[in-house]
Amino acid sequence: MVSLKELLQSIDILEVLHDQDMHLSGIAYHSQKTSKGNLFICINGYKADGHHFLASAVENGATAAIVERFQEGISIPQYRVADSRVALARLAAAYNDWPSEKMTMIGITATNGKTTSSYITNAILENHGLSTGLIGTVVIKYGETSIPAELTTPESLDLQTYLKGMVDHGVTHVTMEVSSAALEAHRVEAVDYDIVTLNNLSREHIDSHGSFEGYFAAKSSLVRNAGAHSVAILNLDDVYSASLVNETKAQVITFGVKSHEGHFACKDLDLSTGRAKFKVEITQPFSARGIDFSPGEFEVQLAVPGLHSVYNAMVAIIIGLLNGVPVNTIQQTLQTFPGVERRFEFIHEDEFIIIDDHFANPGNINVTLETLRFMNFERLHLVYAIRGSRGPTVNRENAESIVKWLARLELDEIIATKSISHVTEKDVVTDEETRVFMEVMAAANIHVTLVDELPDAIAIALKHVAKGDLILLAGCQGMDPGGQIALQQLSNSI
Repeated sequence: MVSLKELLQSIDILEVLHDQDMHLSGIAYHSQKTSKGNLFICINGYKADGHHFLASAVENGATAAIVERFQEGISIPQYRVADSRVALARLAAAYNDWPSEKMTMIGITATNGKTTSSYITNAILENHGLSTGLIGTVVIKYGETSIPAELTTPESLDLQTYLKGMVDHGVTHVTMEVSSAALEAHRVEAVDYDIVTLNNLSREHIDSHGSFEGYFAAKSSLVRNAGAHSVAILNLDDVYSASLVNETKAQVITFGVKSHEGHFACKDLDLSTGRAKFKVEITQPFSARGIDFSPGEFEVQLAVPGLHSVYNAMVAIIIGLLNGVPVNTIQQTLQTFPGVERRFEFIHEDEFIIIDDHFANPGNINVTLETLRFMNFERLHLVYAIRGSRGPTVNRENAESIVKWLARLELDEIIATKSISHVTEKDVVTDEETRVFMEVMAAANIHVTLVDELPDAIAIALKHVAKGDLILLAGCQGMDPGGQIALQQLSNSI
């Protein structure tokens, strides 16, 4: 039990109605999950306004409320704030005794690769013997606890509850995927980050943020708002990440794969097999987090394929070094880390190769197809699932990115599918999206074999594949079961 008066000291209150101190049994923001003695926070959700459910919360036992506007006919104390989402984040942190301040917090954001970067980072820290927590798109994990994730970054009350559980479990280092939606909705408002990174940015989630500028503003706030005690890791090869070098109070550590002007550089990159070998060079002396770094280099070999994995690994390597992990532990982890599903995943390696990739947006498409330029294979067979219900703009930009690389890969034909039987209602490919995709391909003289069903599209690729060839299964929701379908078709043909 905690005193309401004590808890309210963590937020700025504009106005009070029926002020009264009391002891609270907890905090809630969902009326149906409210119990006796709870402080109820009225937040504006994506589909509903919590103010409309305050009466229901009172019926379920709420004894005080945080509001953005007073509600009539409510007898419990109401405390008006400017932004109830900010209040929820700070109240949740205070109620759980500010757990992020008791652990090393690592926040990772990017348009592409934040899941893989987070998993590699967690593996490096674990292999060093540290007690770790992981919060991301797939799972919230610490110790023997594993909770399926509902959001890339949990709502602030849930997040702070998970962090408190990690503190109680003895966790010392937490790696978090931080989504643009979470940043904009203030879910991580009260998280005290020690290390943050923005690896890359490309056009994605534009509709939910109103514009690309809005999306960048949300993403970059993780770096811009980092404190002077923090370290920000920025990628000089990405113009948006690089633009933040002088936009944060945090100590900035820079790296590049193509650029060698940062603190860390990638040298002698070999992607001929798809799996990278390279050297990490510390280009200049510097100190960070109490550790002195001297110029030098060491070799790295990745088990996960793709050029994008090099960028993800560079972030994880630097985070590991900043946490005192020895180079040999980092090297051993990267040699064995198996990767994350559908991130340039090798699902078949025999007479020919099949790679499965989620191919979400121009940034992801560019780095995936650029990787293929470094690889040795005879002929490329590209099977692409058109993105459903994402609008003509997204599909036009994706198609233009594909076209740009096809000429460089000496390919003038692809297989495309609408995946009609393998998508949910919210991912159905519209006629307009199909038309836009086909227009871009026609303008570039790319022959498209367009089929309705995903299994039929994959079957065409398997029918024409030959020894030494490479099949790329590319796409988001429409291609999610593609790997399983391809392997089943292969099995049936044997």
